[in-house]
Order: sequence, then structure tokens, then C-alpha cells
Amino acid sequence: MTEPCSRIALCKPEEVAPGCAIRVERGELTLAVFNLEGEFLVTDDACTHGPGSLSEGCITGEVVECDFHNGAFNIRTGAVVEPPCMIPLKTYRTVIDADGFVSIEF
Repeated sequence: MTEPCSRIALCKPEEVAPGCAIRVERGELTLAVFNLEGEFLVTDDACTHGPGSLSEGCITGEVVECDFHNGAFNIRTGAVVEPPCMIPLKTYRTVIDADGFVSIEF
């Protein structure tokens, strides 16, 4: 038997323009919500290398470049794409819930 998931609603899809990201804070979490051609992906907003906000970074395809030291991550997997970042980025399982919100599940 599968345990029910915890779910946190973040935003409405129309709040995130295609090819862009927004910063969302929920409790202890500070997240970046990305819209990649209508697919919504969520990562931690903080770069793993320094104080950069990834929701303010440059998005090219599935890669976000941190605006602080120009390190880059794959938005889908969290993998490091460019140094100086060395620690992968945390990603979250993302769904559009029954109320129409972009939400994360864990």
C-alpha cells in the first residue's frame, strides 16, 4: 500500500511565463518554479555554490545559469553543467493539482 504524498501548492501556471522562472517561498522552502515550454519544474532557488538566486538566472533550454558566479545546472535533473558549482541542485516532483496549482509532492 502506498502512503499518501505530502503536497505543497506553489503558484498558478499563468504566473510563470514560458522560458522564465519565479521565486516562491513556502515555510522553510525557497524554490524556483520554471516553465519550460509548458512543463513546470521546481528546484531549490539557492545556488549550491554561493548566494545566487536561480529564479533570477539565465535560462537556456533545460539549463539555468546562476547570476552570481555563472555556474549552471540542468533544471530537470539538478546536475551541475558548469563550474564553479560542484554540488547538484535539489529538484522536486512537480504536478498540476486538482485545483490547478503547480505543486510539489514528496
